Amino acid sequence: MLPVIKGRAAWIFTEPNFDIDLIVGVSNIKIKDIEILKSVCMKDYDADFAKKVKPGDLLIGGENFGYGHPHYPAFIALRALGISGVIAESFAPGFYRGETSNGFPLVECPDILKHVSRWDAITLDWDQDIIKNESKGISVKCLPIPQKTKEMVKYGGIINYLRANRLSAT
Repeated sequence: MLPVIKGRAAWIFTEPNFDIDLIVGVSNIKIKDIEILKSVCMKDYDADFAKKVKPGDLLIGGENFGYGHPHYPAFIALRALGISGVIAESFAPGFYRGETSNGFPLVECPDILKHVSRWDAITLDWDQDIIKNESKGISVKCLPIPQKTKEMVKYGGIINYLRANRLSAT
């Protein structure tokens, strides 16, 4: 059973080729302390982001979201703040592989920027590949979500996925 993805659009990155290192700041990408990462997360975009975000909230991104080197501190901080997934027009391949391997939901929806405003209530229907904007009463078809991506999310990442599939294969 896949986790229900239901939250608010906590931030919308409209720029193409967004480098995720900017979420915590390039100077902070070597920090390991989660509390420090949370405190610097999104400071350059919204100084009160950490106070406003709620568990289940989502990020919305443009084309090639996650471009650049796939460092993990930004998404460690975002997960610690309760961000439950990213819906973007498209993802940089290295970022997509890395975060789906961590069991983090990433969904491609080419028209998402046209249909979502900050703080809109969003629901993902995994079975129908539909993003529902509850605030605006509209639904947007996303690209078919690969079964492997769904399995990585279901199992919480590649380690648990491999354990479950190894055990079921024996």
